[in-house]
Amino acid sequence: MNNALTTFTQKQPATTLFALPILKRIERESRQEYNEMQEAFELMGWAALPDALKVEIHNDVRFMVEELKGRFSSVDPFVKRRRQTVTYWVNCYQDGICSLDAAIKALKVKSL
Repeated sequence: MNNALTTFTQKQPATTLFALPILKRIERESRQEYNEMQEAFELMGWAALPDALKVEIHNDVRFMVEELKGRFSSVDPFVKRRRQTVTYWVNCYQDGICSLDAAIKALKVKSL
């Protein structure tokens, strides 16, 4: 029998089959989180902010939304102060009082 006429099907590795559903779930969750964040920025009046500033305050806004959903409550004075700082610098940027770079620099969280 001539091997040139036979078809050879290569089996996909088990890791590919295992990883595909996980990657799809991550993609779906990421898309959902992105849409949720965009909605939060719109509701706060921050939809027109540049992406660089949105990236800097992403976690702050995300946790504000989580608290509003009732998933946790924070009465920590440092959390309250951080929220005030974020609001202050975003408002300063929107009002033209400071530059984008100044707002980002002021809101950057310094690592320990």
